[in-house]
Order: sequence, then C-alpha cells, then structure tokens
Amino acid sequence: MKKLLNNIVTALVDNPADVNITESSEGNSLAFELRVHSDDVGKVIGKKGRTINAIRTVLKAVTLDKDTKVMLELLQ
Repeated sequence: MKKLLNNIVTALVDNPADVNITESSEGNSLAFELRVHSDDVGKVIGKKGRTINAIRTVLKAVTLDKDTKVMLELLQ
C-alpha cells in the first residue's frame, strides 16, 4: 500500500526525492502521513482538494475486501 501511494505521489510532483511517507497501523486501521516539498503541496491537493480525495479513494478501494480503514494526511 505504501509503495502504491509512493508511486502515485511521485508521478504528480516536481521533486520526487522530497516525498516522505510514514505508515502507522493500529488494529484494523492504517494511517499514512505524507510530506512533500513545499512547492508541490498544491499539486498533491489539487483544485478544491480533488487530487488528494482521489488518492484517498484509491487507497480505500484497495482495502475494501480487508475491512481496513485507511487515512491519509498531508503534512507541511
């Protein structure tokens, strides 16, 4: 899952070396903290949050059969 998120985000940003993803799990929930270069924050969020919401939807779709809750937070 972390690799999938990394592939999606690095394709979007101009500074893929600055992408940092931290994964934590507790019970049946996964939490990802995403950090990108300050110039790339807008690209990851997208207009009205559409891009980040689409990424969250993809992550949730991957975990549908596992009954796992996935959260993605973009940190600056």
